[in-house]
Amino acid sequence: MGKRAIVAALVLLVMGCSKKADTSRAELEKRFAESLSGATLEGHFTMGKDAKLRDDKYTIEKVSKIGGNLWLFQARVQYGSRDVTVPMPLPVEWAGDTPVVELTDLTIPGLGTYTARVLFYGDQYVGTWKHKDAGGQLFGRIVK
Repeated sequence: MGKRAIVAALVLLVMGCSKKADTSRAELEKRFAESLSGATLEGHFTMGKDAKLRDDKYTIEKVSKIGGNLWLFQARVQYGSRDVTVPMPLPVEWAGDTPVVELTDLTIPGLGTYTARVLFYGDQYVGTWKHKDAGGQLFGRIVK
């Protein structure tokens, strides 16, 4: 068997053993919208150098694609003494099959200006955030 035949056989073997299913972007976007619409993000966040975990909760009424990479999140944000419902147009980028919400210096009415990156996978989310001189990490579960 020649070198070319061996390489071709190896390529076919690797392709046949691949467990990753090719899912279309449209299907991934549909799953993303369905997983977050009517869900609550229940989790925790850190602030600055303080490692103390604080509870937070975001109730998402609906998520829908507006166009391009822009999505409309209609969400109720609850943390500390704040409890507001706001529509937020947010960019979503994709790392393979994984959606990542990216906001940079976005002013959210009633809450302030934030920068964040939040990754969603399965029934979990994780990310980083910054507001003025404070910032930290956040993580939790997506609960239907």
